[in-house]
Amino acid sequence: MTRTHLVWDWNGTLLDDLSLVVSATNVAFEAVGGRAVDADEHRARFRRPVAEFYAEMLERAIDDEEFGRLDKIFHDAYRLGLASMTLAGDAMTAIKSWPGSQSLLSMWFHSELVPAVETYGLNGVFARVDGLRTEVGGHLKAAHLAHHLDGLGLAGGQVVLIGDSLDDAAAADSAGAGIVLYTGGFTHPDRLRASGRPVADTLVEAVEIAKSL
Repeated sequence: MTRTHLVWDWNGTLLDDLSLVVSATNVAFEAVGGRAVDADEHRARFRRPVAEFYAEMLERAIDDEEFGRLDKIFHDAYRLGLASMTLAGDAMTAIKSWPGSQSLLSMWFHSELVPAVETYGLNGVFARVDGLRTEVGGHLKAAHLAHHLDGLGLAGGQVVLIGDSLDDAAAADSAGAGIVLYTGGFTHPDRLRASGRPVADTLVEAVEIAKSL
């Protein structure tokens, strides 16, 4: 089955927001007496579920109630800086270089994602845009991707996902989709390469690899 559809991840992939994610994470950690992390450590240790990442960094257990509070603090801080974030430098070129259909799947809240996509001049580019329709984020992406593909009426074998995390790879595997991992986001390139998956240092390169899958 030919892979004719490309699913883009948003945060850390099309949207170059690592610096904001790190700063918002530190606001959340500071609120509970945790130490600050820098971008390199964040990329080396970040994972989903995010509650597990928080527990590791804070060196103690995090229950659902506390994670809900930390998640709200993170997102409130994230929103304050979002207007200053830009797309990855080659995002538009990469999008235009894919010959098939495209969609966008984000772990950001759907009600805020849709207007953001329009703000960045991407209105009408994607066959479907899906963000989270829950009040608390941080979960695994697999079920979210399955729902996204159901909405598109596509089988995993028709699809390639471009994302920046090992959770993106796990989600693609669960759906039978192809995956290309991008080194410009939230995960250290060494971790991505150690996974044995196709890895790209630019989004244009990611699309070229996706065409070959």
